[in-house]
Amino acid sequence: MKIFIAALLILFSTQLFSQASTTILNAGSEKYFATATKINDLVHTKLDVKFDYSKSWLYGKEWVTVHPHFYSTDSLDLDAKGMQINEVHLVKAGKLLPLKHTYDGLTLHIKLDKAYRANENYTVYISYISKPDEFKGSTPGLFEGLKGLYFINPKGTDKNTPQQIWTQGETEGNSIWFPTIDKPNQKTTNEITLTVPAKYVTLSNGLLISKKNNADGTRTDTWKMDLPHAPYLLFLAVGDYAIVKDKYKNKEVSYYVEKEYAGVAEKIFGLTPEMIAYYSRITGVDFPWPKYAQITGREYIFGAMENTSATLHGSDVQQDTRQLKDDNTWEGVIAHELFHQWFGDYVTTESWSNTTVNESFADYGETMWDEYKYGKDAGIEQNYKGIAAYLSQPANATNNLVRFSYNSVIEMFDQVSYEKGGAILNMLRNYVGDSAFFKSINLYLTNNKFKSAEATNLRLAFEEVTGRDLNWFWNQWYYGSGHPILDISYNYNAEKKVASVFVTQTQPGRTFKLPFAIDVYEGAQKKRYNVWMNNKSDTFSFASAAQPDLINVDGDKMLVAQKKDHKTLKEFVYQYTHAGNYVDRLEAIDSVAAHQSDAMAQGFLQTALKDNAESLRIRTLGKLDIHDNVVKKTFEPIIRNIASKDPKSLVRAKAIEMLGKYKKPENIATFYNATTDSSYSIAGEALFALRDVDSVAALKQAEKLSVHTAKGTLNQAIISTLCRLGGESNFDFIAGKFDAASISEKISMLSNLAGYIGRLQNTDRVNKAVDMIVDFRETLPGFYHLQPMINSVLNSIAQKKQAAGMVEQFNYIKSKLTTTSSF
Repeated sequence: MKIFIAALLILFSTQLFSQASTTILNAGSEKYFATATKINDLVHTKLDVKFDYSKSWLYGKEWVTVHPHFYSTDSLDLDAKGMQINEVHLVKAGKLLPLKHTYDGLTLHIKLDKAYRANENYTVYISYISKPDEFKGSTPGLFEGLKGLYFINPKGTDKNTPQQIWTQGETEGNSIWFPTIDKPNQKTTNEITLTVPAKYVTLSNGLLISKKNNADGTRTDTWKMDLPHAPYLLFLAVGDYAIVKDKYKNKEVSYYVEKEYAGVAEKIFGLTPEMIAYYSRITGVDFPWPKYAQITGREYIFGAMENTSATLHGSDVQQDTRQLKDDNTWEGVIAHELFHQWFGDYVTTESWSNTTVNESFADYGETMWDEYKYGKDAGIEQNYKGIAAYLSQPANATNNLVRFSYNSVIEMFDQVSYEKGGAILNMLRNYVGDSAFFKSINLYLTNNKFKSAEATNLRLAFEEVTGRDLNWFWNQWYYGSGHPILDISYNYNAEKKVASVFVTQTQPGRTFKLPFAIDVYEGAQKKRYNVWMNNKSDTFSFASAAQPDLINVDGDKMLVAQKKDHKTLKEFVYQYTHAGNYVDRLEAIDSVAAHQSDAMAQGFLQTALKDNAESLRIRTLGKLDIHDNVVKKTFEPIIRNIASKDPKSLVRAKAIEMLGKYKKPENIATFYNATTDSSYSIAGEALFALRDVDSVAALKQAEKLSVHTAKGTLNQAIISTLCRLGGESNFDFIAGKFDAASISEKISMLSNLAGYIGRLQNTDRVNKAVDMIVDFRETLPGFYHLQPMINSVLNSIAQKKQAAGMVEQFNYIKSKLTTTSSF
């Protein structure tokens, strides 16, 4: 599952108000979460479901086949959250025999007709109604507020939103729409029959084995999955989709998109067959499922979800031609979810404490795909981004990768399980070597296929292949928290002709055991020394006929660590040119940019603006200090040239952003013309820049552009400009944009929207805008924990209304706050 909660919280807390709390979870003592005990094992799940759109209910019939795991048992407990249970029977010799049962709203307790022995199958029939919108309960393994089954625009009252149904099982949400043993260490085959309006298509796990048109205008589809997978991975979707078909070998690969995106579906998803082939090759396990489909879902609460053979993506995946001109921003997500089909679906974590065996691999799958498709530098860049994301939040350093104690299961889906875990796999690959790494993950997959596993199983596979004891690595990186903070300094003894490197771990607490490479450069020659750091401070010395031009610690730039590297300006310039991988060059850019008054630094930055990596050209532009008169004068023509001639639109957009900071009237025509560029990023940055130089022209242009389709940066620029500079006449447009926005888009709009509402005079409009924000607050899943932050937005608006003497508006906003606030 690709989850963006942490990023949303950071975005929210930095863009809105200082008084907004950034606490994600309520404080409390952590609880120990053991792996679920197996009393019964799922074998097969057969469902027959129909939908009541007017009530947002699912009418279900289930035949669930199970057997005792080891010990004999005469009872069966099924997770069944918030349901109406109508019938419970044992299926025996073709007959239904009533079974005694009790139900407490969360668990269905069934008394069987006898004690069954291990591996003695029995089938229970259940008739039930799922009422997901009415379920308000919680369980330890369930994301707070997760509904499992989602009806989107069920009554068809919103003309801008299609009618859809989709499910979200992870973590333990599928038991809101069918009774099951909803634990990740269970596996089941399944068959799902859905009766839906005939105008809609359906998608589920496995293959579509039958379709039947009914006389009442409905159609009945049956999907069957003959291979076992975890209950949280069962999935269904219903809606008005175009289906664009592709293939991998003899298996169907398909893309379900809203019909207006049918023409670009292949541009969005078209690399999928190549990804499948690549992942099949490196794992040594050919794609294990009978088909692979990807579908989009409106109002989806996460980024994407790896349901077995049927991945669900949020609607943000649906990019138009202008967005794709900048970049397919969803390619990494597509790779992430696909790699889950091996790591998460084929082999599944046995408990949420071991989420790493799912999510760390999916994260690293993105890195490996970039390395394969775009070159080694691209893989290094992706790995660096993951490390940087993990390091950006100090609280991450307190969490083990494998955690058996936590407050809420949502904590396991963090930048430790994802980004840090992916980077740890990269360190492991660097340590054991490519051949051993890929042979080990093949052994892990084959030993545990169609079963659940934990981090220990992964270690045992690596130890079997390599013949090495890897407990030290697992204890340090999987069962320990934090990372080393390295202080690196150098010395050359000309008399002894010895170069020395002094490395000190300055982090509090334990010392990390670190194998890494030190590269010593003399002229055009590089010598590599593979070393181990075992102490808080270690010195590494090397014979060198002359003072080295550069000593490069962590030559592969793979350590999950913070570094303070005491190189000289000259050494960083040399590093950029001669060491030269992505992170080597990034480190040089960041370090040299701190010395922009130096002539050498200015010449270096001009070189860096021509770097092969698009992101490093963007980074260099962003580092330019245009408040320095010399830098400002020197780089203006260079920036102007980049803005018009760089081959990548995102680089040109960044150059326009930098030109905007010059605030020169002579750039107005350039900015105005660029607002209609085919790239949304360029057009958006041009509108932002125009606003900073000529606000009147920017407002007029924003109003003009608002009548056309706009996404990405251009959409943000239009909304921001209208909110900051517009008036009452712009209300309907702004309100419509907020209403139609995705969760992430709504969050990014809140800061500007709050300022706009604060300036509005019309009470009806103010009340309507406040109601929109309140509706957003109330529909957010509880695990987002954004409600207090949204209250702070309302609070800030209320303060403005109180200061302006608008008592009626102030009182209305105050009445919508869910917690007491002071004004």
